[in-house]
Order: sequence, then structure tokens, then C-alpha cells
Amino acid sequence: MLLSCVEDEGQQPEIEPVETSPFQQLYDQGVDRYLGTITPVSSASAGPGVTEHVFSSEDGPVCFTGKQFSMFTRNGGSNNLMIFLQGGGFCSPVVCAAVEEGIPFIPFGILSPSDPQNPVANYNVGYVPYCDGSMMSGDNEVDSDGDGVNDRFFKGLQNLSASLDVIFKNYPSPEKIVLAGNSAGGYAVHIALPLVRKLYPEARIYVVNDSGQGIANPGGMASLFDYWNAEAFIPASCPDCIGTDGNLTGLHNYQLAKDDNIRMAYISSKQDSVTSASMGGQVFEAQLLEASIELNNAHPERFQSLIDNGDAHTYIIRSFNLEIGGISVRQWLANMINESAGWETVIE
Repeated sequence: MLLSCVEDEGQQPEIEPVETSPFQQLYDQGVDRYLGTITPVSSASAGPGVTEHVFSSEDGPVCFTGKQFSMFTRNGGSNNLMIFLQGGGFCSPVVCAAVEEGIPFIPFGILSPSDPQNPVANYNVGYVPYCDGSMMSGDNEVDSDGDGVNDRFFKGLQNLSASLDVIFKNYPSPEKIVLAGNSAGGYAVHIALPLVRKLYPEARIYVVNDSGQGIANPGGMASLFDYWNAEAFIPASCPDCIGTDGNLTGLHNYQLAKDDNIRMAYISSKQDSVTSASMGGQVFEAQLLEASIELNNAHPERFQSLIDNGDAHTYIIRSFNLEIGGISVRQWLANMINESAGWETVIE
């Protein structure tokens, strides 16, 4: 943190803090503690242009069950970069409904290099699988069955940080960055954003949250952050980043307000059957629309939503060509990334 002096005539200089980054407070809280500390133990071809990077659990990265963690890069034909965060459920103190092994790189939807209408078809790609059960934010070990032995390893922050280091090493100076994720990966784009910003302080970042808007019951998200030891991602100066309603809308607003070199998008259905399960579709819909309107009103040039009717879950992989309100998901994202005038909120 830098210091600046403000001096009025006849008064002693007053020292005021000046942030050196939009997210300096989060770095001060330790969210970047694993950046630059972990390297893969092997890297090998996993298909045309695709490399799998494997980590040792002894270095930290691991799936929540203790299985080995790896991530992928793919070389494209441009100087732009997409960082994709895959989803796969959460572990809570009550129930653990998370994938135990990461889904490997599969070139469908927004990840397809062969779709000429995919706006990121020729981007370089960093693909981060999900198997940590902690929204890629955790740094904790838990004895879930009370036998005295830790059996859940919430190492999402190490998995994410190690993956971002690999991505930065391979693609150090992109012109644009699309930071996209679906389901738990949609939640995790907001965890990754301050880390991506630290590695790429000048890049324009397009944050795409597909079906992970952080609409939750009161107390739910706070208890998960505590369980995973991820509270450092909630700025101490932002008491509303987890709202009294339980939602993460305040955190997303904080990020938009702090960093004016980002654009942010919500993609969701009105009554997402997965993320609304604990509160019911109608309650979820009302809070989702309220959050979308609130963020758009606060940042009309840099935040928009694409909201489908019904209860589908995730779009940018499985339903990339689906039309919502007369525009396809693919074209809507193209408008966002290309900063076209036609990028606007669509609610079906």
C-alpha cells in the first residue's frame, strides 16, 4: 500500500492510504497467499493443442477426497485468453454433494474451437476443473465423521492459485480476459477475480457467472465460508458483501465498484432447479431479479443479465446456442465481449 500526503496551509501533513490495486484489501487479508508457490509435477499433451498439468497433493492442490488434481491449457490463435472454471457442487457441514474428480477438458459450447460463431473460439484457454467442494475458495481440512482423522480436504484456493500460475506462465500478456464459470464455477469467478487481477493488472476482464449468482438463505453463505476457511474473500470494509438475506449481491457490487476495468454478466433461469432447491423457485426468482436490477442500476454500462424462463441449470456449455428472449446465449456473450451496443439485460 502506498501513502500520500495531504497538506493544508498551517497544518501538518496528513497521511492517507492509497490502494495500489482495486483489491488490495483482499491481498492484505491473504487471498493471494498461494500465488507463485506451487508448480505442476508434470505437463503432457491431452489432445490437439491441449496440455494437462498435474499437481502433487504434497504441494497442496488436491480434490476434497484426496484424489489428485490437474488442470488444462489450450493454445488458440489470438492474444486473448479465456479462464474457465468448471462446476460440481458444494460440501457443507450437513451434506456433501460435490464431484470427487474433476471433469476433464471437453471442447463443447463456449470451449469449442470449431464453432465459427463462438466469440472465444480462437482464444487461449486455461481450464480449471472442479473437485474441491469449496467454490475454489477453501483452505481447510475437516474430520467429517468424527473419527479423529481429517477426511475432507478443502484446498480450492491452492487448486485455483496453482492453476492461475500455470495460465499466467503460458499466457502472460493477453489483451482481453474472459473469466467464465458455470454452477459452482459461476460462484468461483468472483473468488478468482481478485487473483486474476493481481496477475493481470491492466487487462480488460469479462466476468461471466453462469448459474452461480449466490442467491442463498440467510446465514447459508456465511456458514460455508467459515466451514471452508474462506472468509478472507469477504472484504472487512464491506459488511454488506454477504447480505442479511444471505445473498452475495453485495460482493459482486463491491467488485464492480472497485474495478472499473471489468464487465460482469449473470446468466440464469428464473427458477434454477439446482440453486433454488433450498428456498423454492418463486423465492429464488424474486431475489435473482432483484439482484439483477440492483446491479444493473448501479453499473448500467458494465453489468447485464440474461435470464431464461423455467428452471434449467447452466448454459454456456450445454445450451450455448439456446435463444432467450430472441437472442442466443452465444450472441449475447459476443455482444458483451465485443462491447457492442446490443449488450443489454434480457429477461424472458
